[in-house]
Amino acid sequence: MNFSSLSYSIFEQATKDYHVTDHVDAPTHNPYTLKTIEYYLYLKNRIDAVQWHLEDIIRNPSINPVEALAIKRRIDKSNQERTDLVELIDSYLLDLYKNVKIQPEASINTESPAWAIDRLSILTLKIYHMYQEVLRPDADPEHKERCERKLAVLSEQKNDLSVALDQLLADIEEGKKYMKVYKQMKMYNDPALNPVLYGKK
Repeated sequence: MNFSSLSYSIFEQATKDYHVTDHVDAPTHNPYTLKTIEYYLYLKNRIDAVQWHLEDIIRNPSINPVEALAIKRRIDKSNQERTDLVELIDSYLLDLYKNVKIQPEASINTESPAWAIDRLSILTLKIYHMYQEVLRPDADPEHKERCERKLAVLSEQKNDLSVALDQLLADIEEGKKYMKVYKQMKMYNDPALNPVLYGKK
């Protein structure tokens, strides 16, 4: 099984597992061994699934402002966890290919493998939820038809991204491309770098 197929199958599993309870506070039961790539992939989609639904909840026009602020803070924390996990997956892959002899003409890709994996996880959720819209019993035929067209586009995107991800990993494995792990260095979460936070001292 190629890496994109492995990733997508785990993302699908994690998405389905989330929707057993369909609740942002439900406990996570990651079935994979700690610190394996499968464990990280499952956790990646679980974080994305919870954040997806938090983003839905916060858009409720009648939400209590205090609750909305709490959810916004939770989304910010989730974004940081998501970024940290993407960087961890890239570090895992960097270590996996550390002994590859880089060819003289090798180039670096604009997007690291793990950020492509991140996009594939989000696409898994989009495909799942768009399919639910197609199945909605209270939706009119026009709505379902629009969603079917969108679902076809999402499926095409998933296939294209999967091919591109596998090709990128093959090129890295063969030394045709090389990768680096750049920390995002998000400043707004750092009390030493966000003027609003350090200005309060």
